[in-house]
Amino acid sequence: MRLSTKGRYAVMAMGDLASHSQGKPVALADIAERQEISLSYLEQLFGKLRKGGLVRSVRGPGGGYLLSRPAGEMRISDIILAVDEPIQTTRCTPGTPAGCHNNKGRCLTHDLWEELGNQIYLYLSSVTLEQVVQRKVLGTSGLFGDPAISAAAQ
Repeated sequence: MRLSTKGRYAVMAMGDLASHSQGKPVALADIAERQEISLSYLEQLFGKLRKGGLVRSVRGPGGGYLLSRPAGEMRISDIILAVDEPIQTTRCTPGTPAGCHNNKGRCLTHDLWEELGNQIYLYLSSVTLEQVVQRKVLGTSGLFGDPAISAAAQ
């Protein structure tokens, strides 16, 4: 899967904003320091998040950024897509019939990876920013509650 630091950092920064805002704007410099992300990189990401309608900026002393809507109404997939981060698990261009082989054919496992991408998108669409901030995501799959899977993972 191709998920670069752009998508991860955007989610981290939005989580920080949601947890530190409390109705007041948060300075990007504060987010950058807490999350150990370059301020200039955050400025680029927040430009895209603002264009995507996920945050709004407040100018002047005490200014910064606020979420544009409650964290419980904001999906993780919204954040990732707002910063132009495709959720893609194949080498092929999404939505085109052409495959990843030189002859434009699709590889044997194409449908497997494409469906994985669909499942990742569905999962990220089911998780809200509020759930991440409140740490209500960990362990929701139940995979490691199964002793056989836990043993296999070790």
